[in-house]
Amino acid sequence: MVLAKKQINKENLLSEGVQLLMQQGYHGTGLKEILDAVQIPKGSFYNYFSSKESYAAEVIQHYINPFIEQLDSHLQNPELDALTALNNYFNELIVELEKAEFKGGCLLGNLMGEIGDTSDLCQKSLQLAVNRYKDLLATGLKKAQMEGTVRIDKSADDMADLLVNTWQGALLRMKIEQSAEPIKQCCNDLLGDYFRV
Repeated sequence: MVLAKKQINKENLLSEGVQLLMQQGYHGTGLKEILDAVQIPKGSFYNYFSSKESYAAEVIQHYINPFIEQLDSHLQNPELDALTALNNYFNELIVELEKAEFKGGCLLGNLMGEIGDTSDLCQKSLQLAVNRYKDLLATGLKKAQMEGTVRIDKSADDMADLLVNTWQGALLRMKIEQSAEPIKQCCNDLLGDYFRV
């Protein structure tokens, strides 16, 4: 029972961390604010995490997991070819970003810009999250290559890298332009044109 409560508290801390780090950034978010939001005493934080930095590193993985699960569920759909699955996944993300009125963007991109080169621990966590995501995109692109819908003169890994890099840049443009056009252009130009046979 105690273990279950501790796990629930940790999950709540991580979920709250996603929200606060997305809205206020790493440096703009204090531990007291996080603990108050989930009603955990300040001294208890260190029962879950060794430091704010290790907390942020775990928040990064907590953040990427649902995206990986969402993408994987599209790719595992037996009724869809891989390219359609990838398009459907990104279209879902675009709808969610439009509903959020383009606020937040991507926690990974935000933290890459803020602490990606100042915290070794967070840098490693960001690299792991990006690589897990990119590898799953590459798996989908490899499947699409085998299905004959995606070009084979470029490696799936290289195309996945290009997709991640372009998507991250498009998310930043989306935030400053308050428009879905940059992210739509990213998907249309890559998944709808450049990657296709």
